Amino acid sequence: MYSLNYIVTTSTCDSGGRLKLYSALQMMQDCSEMWIDSEPGVKQFFTEQNMTQLLATRQVEIIRVPEFKEKLTVTTSVYGMKPMFGFRNTFIYDEGGKPCYKTWSMGVFVDKSSGKLKHVDDSTIASMNIEPQLEMNYKDRRVILPKEGGMVMEPVKVLRADIDYNKHLNNANYVRMAMELLPEGFNVKGLRVEYRIAAKLGDVLTPTIYKTDASIKVALSIGGEVSAIIEFCD
Repeated sequence: MYSLNYIVTTSTCDSGGRLKLYSALQMMQDCSEMWIDSEPGVKQFFTEQNMTQLLATRQVEIIRVPEFKEKLTVTTSVYGMKPMFGFRNTFIYDEGGKPCYKTWSMGVFVDKSSGKLKHVDDSTIASMNIEPQLEMNYKDRRVILPKEGGMVMEPVKVLRADIDYNKHLNNANYVRMAMELLPEGFNVKGLRVEYRIAAKLGDVLTPTIYKTDASIKVALSIGGEVSAIIEFCD
């Protein structure tokens, strides 16, 4: 398990002084990325093989939204590992040790140069610390869109500030873009994201929003191909 400590600061708060979901996702992502420093065998293999991990899906349960100046601890642990993909839990706890956010995610392993899937060898997998799967309400990794009823919204261009070190649209920014389409006062209690095609600098994402009694789903598409689907539950 790997952990990072945070304080809810001004720049991570919304207008009500509560932690933005976008900022919470950034904390989770940072902790997950830094985790590799705790696994020297994996880190060496990925460096030698010019590999990286890309997020394929994430589910978030929001138990309680922290407020300004709260102290938080983010932990991440791998509970499953296969040659081409891995599964992890990343939780955010308050100062009393109670979870505020519970998440699980699946990442796929790719070659940095080609962008194609690449295997992790058996000896590297065997060297890893695989930990117990944490308790939460696990849902399917695929987010299914309704066949009809979507409303196409104004396109959004991917800017330089949206790009991360993998030269793709940062994972949290898909959610940030989609959240702008939610009705005012919509209280997000659950989130699922399925990432399909990585958006890059200059791409134009066309959002299509689907509203049901149970959720709001937003598909972000590039030239007719779905890049990511975000599901918000209240």
